[in-house]
Amino acid sequence: MNWLSNITPPGIKNMFRRPDDNADTLWLKCGGCGEMIFHRDLENTQRVCPACSHHMSIPAEDRLHAFFDDGKFEDIELPEAPVDPLKFRDERRYADRIKDARRKTGRQDAMRVAAGAVHGLPIVAACQDFAFMGGSMGCALGEAFLKGVEEAIKRNSALVAFSASGGARMQEGILSLMQMPRTTIGVQMMREAGLPYIVVLTHPTTGGVTASFAMLGDINIAEPGALIGFAGPRVIEQTIREKLPEGFQRSEFLKEKGMVDMVVHRHDLRDSIAKLVRVLTKNGSARSRISLGEGEATPAAKPPANDLDAVDKAAE
Repeated sequence: MNWLSNITPPGIKNMFRRPDDNADTLWLKCGGCGEMIFHRDLENTQRVCPACSHHMSIPAEDRLHAFFDDGKFEDIELPEAPVDPLKFRDERRYADRIKDARRKTGRQDAMRVAAGAVHGLPIVAACQDFAFMGGSMGCALGEAFLKGVEEAIKRNSALVAFSASGGARMQEGILSLMQMPRTTIGVQMMREAGLPYIVVLTHPTTGGVTASFAMLGDINIAEPGALIGFAGPRVIEQTIREKLPEGFQRSEFLKEKGMVDMVVHRHDLRDSIAKLVRVLTKNGSARSRISLGEGEATPAAKPPANDLDAVDKAAE
């Protein structure tokens, strides 16, 4: 490359191009306390700040490796969904946005489904990846969630959904909104099979995802400090023209108001979910009813999840 390349339009654009947000750097600033953290240290703590326990976003791949026993799991092949069904275009073509997201994340869409074991218990996990267009819910995500439900019923195992989303995908219009009742039907299928459905709400979980499968779990768990709601706090403040309470729509606030059952540190999720699955499938579990052919299974009773000690005792 010579000096002439620097003054031609491509060279000038490169001068003003912003660095890639996903570019590897040695240090990352914590969004909670402002501490500079070495990347390798973050990997060892599942992207939780060692100074203030601020929970940062974590890729779906890393979350699944940390969740399943020995980091081993089986990827479930997902059905294909129509790409750009409305031929949508705003500043760019929707098809081009999808291609860019797939190239950056290496995934086909915003949800990944995997099967494995947690403390020896068979579990299917449906994990949203916020890095793929903000984890937005479109046709592909709806298909992926239903595939996770079908796989859980087929394997007679619990389904755990990790939510991380900005809501419905506007580029798919009403087709995106249709995924709300579709995923709700999937949750009902789990209940009719008598199998546990547990949701882990991570930062952020908003919009149509909150209004559908993310708030319908037998147990709703939230990570500390996660923003959870339908509309964002800024929109609500502008609508009602009032200042919202401190910590509004955060995990701890919602637990206090009864919208969330438990707030669990990321490092404790495996143990907590394993205990809950044991409770929900203990005496007269769906597995024994189905194998004995005793008719339609009924959902297991919901334990008092606000009391971790009660869950521990029930799991013994």
